Amino acid sequence: MAGTFLYGSSVKSYPGKFTNSVFWTYFVTILWGLLFGYNLGVSGGVSSMDSFLKNFFPEVYQQEKNIKPWDDQTLTLFTSSLYLAVLVASVFASTVIRLIGRRTTMICAGVLILGGAELNDFALNVRMLIVGRILIGLGIGCANKSLSIYISEVDPYKHIGVLNMMFKFTITVGIFVANVINYNYVEEENGEGWRYSLRFPTILALIIICSASSLPRLPSFFIEHGLDGKAKSKLIEIRGITDVNEEFEDLVAASECSKAVKHPWISLLKRRYRPQLTFAIAIPFFQQLTGMNVIVFYAPILFKTIGFGVNASFMSTMITGGCHAITTLVSIFTVDKFDRRTLFLVGGIQMFIGQIFVAIACKFGLDGNPEMLPKYATVTVWGICVYMTGFAWSWSPLGWLVPSEIFSLEVRSAAQSINISMNMILTFAITQIFTIMLCHIKFGLFIFFACFVIVMNIFIYSLLPETKGVSIEEMYVVWQSHSYWKKFVEPDAEVNTTNDEC
Repeated sequence: MAGTFLYGSSVKSYPGKFTNSVFWTYFVTILWGLLFGYNLGVSGGVSSMDSFLKNFFPEVYQQEKNIKPWDDQTLTLFTSSLYLAVLVASVFASTVIRLIGRRTTMICAGVLILGGAELNDFALNVRMLIVGRILIGLGIGCANKSLSIYISEVDPYKHIGVLNMMFKFTITVGIFVANVINYNYVEEENGEGWRYSLRFPTILALIIICSASSLPRLPSFFIEHGLDGKAKSKLIEIRGITDVNEEFEDLVAASECSKAVKHPWISLLKRRYRPQLTFAIAIPFFQQLTGMNVIVFYAPILFKTIGFGVNASFMSTMITGGCHAITTLVSIFTVDKFDRRTLFLVGGIQMFIGQIFVAIACKFGLDGNPEMLPKYATVTVWGICVYMTGFAWSWSPLGWLVPSEIFSLEVRSAAQSINISMNMILTFAITQIFTIMLCHIKFGLFIFFACFVIVMNIFIYSLLPETKGVSIEEMYVVWQSHSYWKKFVEPDAEVNTTNDEC
């Protein structure tokens, strides 16, 4: 797309300046990342606030005061409903984007999030809380799709990938900001601290709506509507130069290529695409079953269950959230320094060690001498930090990067849709059943996730070939050379890894 264009096995570069359009795209990307991350991290803390539980879940509040494990599916729905809404929005987002464009979709998404945050802020009952979260999820689902496309088309060649990495980092910063705000308001004297935490996204949403209005429509939007002249003028405006003929021609060719791809879902079911179908399902499956989202969403509840006081549990959540953000920043500079398989496997080993330490510390901390609890609590926090850093520099970036490297043109749209859908479905499911698991198997929960880490390491070691530096066309040869996948990918099969005319 604009800025970069995949041509065969190479990446073509185009000239361009850092224009106002690029600046506003960077600014809006940072804001969206903060807003996404904040909404991911805020609900677990709010669900742990006594003032929130007294208002909406008095039975859970009483159970917590009696130091009893609780399992309230409506309370967990307050967190998990967002991810179900993201899934629904992702299904329809492509159609919406095609009809009204990337920029307008982002503005509408901001309005949805603003409405959802306002509903949560002024909530009088549980229904308003859940409807508010659903609206926020719909906004996030639409924005995530439109923003990723917008970024890929505006990002100048010499800054290729910077926006995507920045977006990933600002999401973790948003989670950390949510942890900090929850900590500051957890013991608000007027009992309205939870409202302040849920109100903050309205500020970001308003800024985003205004800022996104300053973004230009993309040339691809006009090309898709047959307005080539206007598309070229817009490209000149975005790049800040007049010599855009080569990039414009490639944009038109890319548009034709996307129209030429027929029946990607049927193609994906063919035997020769078995590797792509397998990894489209397996990577998000294992990414969620690392248990990472349980920590991100429910860290305060988890720490309170271990025996931490209210302030200590929110402080510990801040520490682990900060650790996650810092490691994500580091991963931006290291993800391309090592082989994909190495990062997957070493990260998996680190997560396994962290989970085992946490399980042991929780077990002996609660069943042993109460005077030893502070020491075991410290080990628990450090164990979770080890676990989160292992995820942040391995499965977190690679869970999205590797699929983009192995999905060929003919099946890319279908495979990416499966990848995202699986991720959201499993996020919803694990978020929803977490308290059930915590009540019944307690800190065997970490053993449960540690077992899946072993399984996923075996899976990666046995079935994933190295993808770093391998073009889409060359991936076909890699599958043919693999000891297992070669029986599915026949040497004489004709696979459309790219469109030669594109």
